[in-house]
Amino acid sequence: MSALELADWRPVGGGSICRVWRADTVDGRAVIVKKAPYDVAVEADGLAALAHAGAPVPGVLAAEGDRLVLEAVGGPPDWDALGEAVAHTHAVTASAYGWHRDNLIGELVQPNAWHADWPAFFYAQRIAPFLDVPGLPGDLRTRLQRAGSGPLARLLPARPPASLIHGDLWAGNVVEGRWLIDPAVNYADRELELAFAALFGGLPPAFWQAYQRVWPLPAGWRERRPALQLYHLLVHVAHFGSGWAGGVADRLDALGW
Repeated sequence: MSALELADWRPVGGGSICRVWRADTVDGRAVIVKKAPYDVAVEADGLAALAHAGAPVPGVLAAEGDRLVLEAVGGPPDWDALGEAVAHTHAVTASAYGWHRDNLIGELVQPNAWHADWPAFFYAQRIAPFLDVPGLPGDLRTRLQRAGSGPLARLLPARPPASLIHGDLWAGNVVEGRWLIDPAVNYADRELELAFAALFGGLPPAFWQAYQRVWPLPAGWRERRPALQLYHLLVHVAHFGSGWAGGVADRLDALGW
């Protein structure tokens, strides 16, 4: 950060977590500066992994403490290209599920301990850490615990490809219809990524058509999707309160759990 000389700082919208400015370097390049309530090394790590896989992400120019400097990106929307790029990113795989460090999903710690079994990882790292969050009724906690004792393992495949995923893919983390930002990367079943992307809508048909053209989803994805959406719904309960618990109940009801 100290090696970059920046001028003409202008505040821009940065969501509810970070403060964000647009600025210029002394040689005229436009950059984005984020001030975060966390160590930005975790975000820089995720962006670097996605960039190495060929995903369209802004370049990291500096990462120091709570300040992250990114290249400013733009251009016309290209949802078709983004769908293809996400599919190709998912084709980068590991031998297990997890990541080399815990990172963040929003403001929350996202645990990423390695597991060789996908249902075991999903329950231990994506469901169990959120069972005690304020706003989750006790009956839903019990139902989720019961799901982890058997139903999840019967529904989810044991060893689907452990794909590199963005981890927080929704329309709010896509810039100009072509660039990915704010990752929560890990290796997981790619269906988890797409289940969240479908949760709120916002990604147009061109994205989905392009993704399916490159790497079609396997049979049974519709039946598995409600279970996989439980994770991000629990994250929303933790972030925003009990108003999101109804979505958890709806998915459990749909699954007969």
